[in-house]
Amino acid sequence: MPPNDTPLVYVARPTLRLNGAEDERMASLLTHMVMSEQEGGLSSLELRLSNSASLASGAAEYAFDAGGDLDFGKELVVGAGDALSPIEIFRGLITGIEGVFDHDGPPELIVLAEDALQKFRCQRRSRTFEDQSLADIAQVIANDHALTPSIDGLTENFGPQVQLNETDLGFLRRLLARVDGDVQIVGTELHVAPRAQVRRSELTLALGRELKRARVLADLAHQITKSTVKGWDVANGQPLNAEGRDNALGPGAGRKGADAFRDAIGERAHHTHDLASFNQDEVDAVATTVRNRRARRFLRVEGETTGSPAMRVGSHATLSGLGAWFSNTYYITSVRHRFDPTHGYRTEFEGQCAFLGES
Repeated sequence: MPPNDTPLVYVARPTLRLNGAEDERMASLLTHMVMSEQEGGLSSLELRLSNSASLASGAAEYAFDAGGDLDFGKELVVGAGDALSPIEIFRGLITGIEGVFDHDGPPELIVLAEDALQKFRCQRRSRTFEDQSLADIAQVIANDHALTPSIDGLTENFGPQVQLNETDLGFLRRLLARVDGDVQIVGTELHVAPRAQVRRSELTLALGRELKRARVLADLAHQITKSTVKGWDVANGQPLNAEGRDNALGPGAGRKGADAFRDAIGERAHHTHDLASFNQDEVDAVATTVRNRRARRFLRVEGETTGSPAMRVGSHATLSGLGAWFSNTYYITSVRHRFDPTHGYRTEFEGQCAFLGES
């Protein structure tokens, strides 16, 4: 077998590091794992552990209890894929511990953790950012939480931005929603970028091989052929008007939802009255964001693959074997990495594509 080929059989049990050290006891007692991430950030982890350990005398004790290494605020790092060379899929702090007790089985412990964005929602602030771009604001917030900023684009300056009794996470999400941006934690970095520039990995999944199942919906219900926005220019005392463009549709190719709607039903304009937009650049951005977001939801897929640690929110996944309509490249919007001894390691995902395939 060539050295670069992925082996057909490998140990897929997740690796667990607690406060920087590999914890073999946790890994050996793991009965279930779910790591979830979605657009807007804040990944979460749930580990279900058997909480019974055998002693040399033949007696048993709790494997995890008060006074041990496992505690609130401890860092958990999870690696997935081949246990000999795992890929990190989660890094965060323990925020919840739950005990499960049943007369018919051994005690269990459920450990809950969240990534570094958890701290972004712990405090509300009120402050004003004067004459700073969205990238500048994101960098300030990253520095506030001792994270390394990784920011692409977002050089727009929409004038003063006010964070009024908002958490840093709520404020950042609100700003990014207006310009079609996303935020994610990757290790110790805060990644912020327009969605059109996000491509965390590229995957090829064939039905019957890597792709175990898929369900795809092509839906005209939310498609529009025109997007307009009105705002108000406070400085000059006059209205602002903008019409959006579908210029960031993401991966894929074929027939756009707007064209399919126009051919099947006719024209459909969507208007947003947004008085929170104070200059022309901002209303232009909001109008374009509305149109692009609607367009990208034309095709929505739910699927499951063999365990794929490279699949993350922002990955581009090319699905094949789904026929001419649905075989396409999708932008991944939600991922759940699962493991249990019965079914092994698998990855569930949701994605979007703005195009319906053609023959």
